[in-house]
Amino acid sequence: MKIVVIGDIVVSCALLTEAAHKLPGKDHEIRAVEWKSGTRQEFQKKALNIEKNGPDAEPVPEEAYEAVKDADILLTHFCPVPESLIEAGRNLTLIGTCRGGMEHVDIEAATKRNIPVIHCIRNAEATSDFAVGLMFAETRNIARAHAAMKQGNWRKEYVNSGFTTSMCEMTAGIVGLGHIGKLVAKKCAGIGMKVIAYDPFVSQESVDEADLPVTMVEQKRLFSEADIISLHLRVTPETKNSINKDLLGLMKPTAYLINTSRAGVLCREDLIEALEKKMIGGAALDVFWEEPLKENDPLLRLDNLTMTPHNAGNVVDALPKSPLLLVKTITEYWETKKSDMVVNLRNITC
Repeated sequence: MKIVVIGDIVVSCALLTEAAHKLPGKDHEIRAVEWKSGTRQEFQKKALNIEKNGPDAEPVPEEAYEAVKDADILLTHFCPVPESLIEAGRNLTLIGTCRGGMEHVDIEAATKRNIPVIHCIRNAEATSDFAVGLMFAETRNIARAHAAMKQGNWRKEYVNSGFTTSMCEMTAGIVGLGHIGKLVAKKCAGIGMKVIAYDPFVSQESVDEADLPVTMVEQKRLFSEADIISLHLRVTPETKNSINKDLLGLMKPTAYLINTSRAGVLCREDLIEALEKKMIGGAALDVFWEEPLKENDPLLRLDNLTMTPHNAGNVVDALPKSPLLLVKTITEYWETKKSDMVVNLRNITC
């Protein structure tokens, strides 16, 4: 089996190659290609461009087109996989990426070729921890109190002082019940919260089979009933700006919105308006439409918003372990022909 790996400054060719050798079978022929960035700052700039504009936003190494011509499998981290690269891989049977976001891969082009696209959530535990942490921080004003004390202000009154309560008394609404969403649901249930969720691709039957303490509901009901809403969505044409004034307008004036997924699923202008007019209790964001924020960004003026600089998945062991996690996920898929990590599984023939 011929495998092409495309590494970068963050997840190296060496790590991907080592992991590829652990795929089932013998005598793998592995070709390594590097998607080069001079510095991590340059890498982050390219990555942000791809997250905003898709797999055609940044060039692919010419060497990759030659390498993939007779390859069976393509494994990458963040190197873009546009339709042109997929078409060049005449024998491709699988595309794998060792990250959660899929903005860098043309999934539609792969699906047309009946090629499974598989990913892994390398920092799922870390991100789910962080999402729950943001719930505590926003509902109990932890970050605001800290900031005030650093300025010499013994602050006791906040926007939500009239309705602050323990989280175990609240209902959590999870929008997107994928791997991270399920972990957040379990942790919220562990706190003692009632948990409801919306995901058009997840049934109550499958949730019950997984012994997950979650009630599946329609999206409008979730936004109307939940006290804390946590977003766990990929950006797709269907989800882009889908969390807008229509849904925000359904929220209780005492409810909170948490986003650790992608900024693009949330309408920026509608959220700012909801917070400025106190239409909702507050929000907490780890992802933004432009990173870093500009000095005059209106988000910085809001007293009912907790912000962190895209830190949710930042743990030291996530990146080096991600290629091995990807290979483990691929192996399980080959063995069972089922996987939540195959993003186009519903549209391909196994």
